[in-house]
Amino acid sequence: MAHVLSFDFGTGGVRAGVYDTDRRAMLAMAEAPYATTYPRAGWAEQNPADWRAALRLAGRAALAQAGMTEVDAVCAATTASTVAICTRDGTPLRPALLWMDCRAEAESRETARLDHPVMRHCGGSDAVEWLVPKAMWLKRHQPEIWARAEVICEALDYVNHDLTGDWVGSRMNAACKWNYDSAGGRFVPEVYDALGIGDLAGRLPGRIIPVGGVIGPMRAAMAADLGLSNRPLVAQGGIDAHIGMLGADIVQPGGMLFIGGTSVVQLTQLGAEGDVSGFWGPYPNALTDGHWLVECGQVSAGSVLNWLAGTIFGLDAPGHAALIAEVAATPGRAEGLLTLDYWMGNRTPYRDAALRGAMLGLTLGHGRADLYASAVDGVALGSANVLAVLAERGVQIDRIVMAGGIVKNTAWLQATVDAMGRPVQVAREDNLSLVGASVAAAAALGVYPGLAEAARTCAAPTRALHPDPERAAWFARTLPLYREATASLTPVLHDLARRQTDGAA
Repeated sequence: MAHVLSFDFGTGGVRAGVYDTDRRAMLAMAEAPYATTYPRAGWAEQNPADWRAALRLAGRAALAQAGMTEVDAVCAATTASTVAICTRDGTPLRPALLWMDCRAEAESRETARLDHPVMRHCGGSDAVEWLVPKAMWLKRHQPEIWARAEVICEALDYVNHDLTGDWVGSRMNAACKWNYDSAGGRFVPEVYDALGIGDLAGRLPGRIIPVGGVIGPMRAAMAADLGLSNRPLVAQGGIDAHIGMLGADIVQPGGMLFIGGTSVVQLTQLGAEGDVSGFWGPYPNALTDGHWLVECGQVSAGSVLNWLAGTIFGLDAPGHAALIAEVAATPGRAEGLLTLDYWMGNRTPYRDAALRGAMLGLTLGHGRADLYASAVDGVALGSANVLAVLAERGVQIDRIVMAGGIVKNTAWLQATVDAMGRPVQVAREDNLSLVGASVAAAAALGVYPGLAEAARTCAAPTRALHPDPERAAWFARTLPLYREATASLTPVLHDLARRQTDGAA
């Protein structure tokens, strides 16, 4: 038997959970928020000191709720690439660049000119969200910070340093976000040299540990901060959504984990390298040895719905819930409207940070619920488009597990299932990333022979949800229009994005 303390650092805060491997259940959960600032259009930042404070608040609360002063292991998952810039002792030199920050668009496009075998693992170029383009932007635009920076790392690395005092990287993050050769198990410095950041390699955590590997014991001071009487083992985690694959037992090819929240991430594994152009990957050994991880997603999803309800409509939480119920009861009310869900650009399949959101077909006869319903449909169409393009690439998806904030928004959940036109399994567990981190820690402890066995044993329970045939037919008719509108409006949206950038500058 083992007890595990796991952490999931999301966009708005951290959740902590205490997991019992014998009961295969989360005994307690707690959370603590932190803030995001948006200094300019397309920029998003957080304060790493807030992560430290929130970790201690949530960790202590979860342990107290479980009535425990000892745990066997700790493991964390975080957003990525949320990039911290700090000194060797962990002192931040500037706010961290949040994963959704798209200031490095020009640098992202520059990575497409590289001709190196490792670039095929990311589809030929780095996304604007990743660590490497952000490092390029930092060196170019804030050279004084770059000169002082001793460590440039993921939020995960920062948290693990806080837990253990060691600077280590996750093989998952390195493979997916750093242009690390995860097949050969080595850094590729010539890639950084070609991008003008050859000195990045010395600032990255150099010890790379696979998911479920052992980092070391927790620092005594951290154990005291959390109220622990022992120093548990700290296991290597990874990217929040990707670690959720372990909590859903989406390890074998043919499965997909769909996590809908502020953004949407869809994740699947291949049995061999294949053509997934337009997507991120395939990354060898990123999650489990011998598999190729493919990452898909929508950078704006639940964030668009929250923006509409809160910022534009001025609704509080009960008002937003009432609006969701109204739209769920009348799902076809947005007929004649079309929303493109690119508020912060597009992750996949267009990989275009300069796309922007649009609502088309508006008249004076449309009201608040109509706009919200159209936004729900637009986000759902974006999800359907991801699966359609995957199918065009020959990637077969036989099983989908859905989780995240989308599960609590009945209008968005059903619209997405309708748009995909296939039954799904909806996770009953509130946070698969917490379960997945617990799975990784259990594997590190040796409770199970490996990650795959731990995932099979500890997978969260699910319930089936089926598409509505009439609505599924509507989405099938509308998806070509969504694609056509995207292609037609791309030059206009690019022009608007440039104007936003120029105006902010």
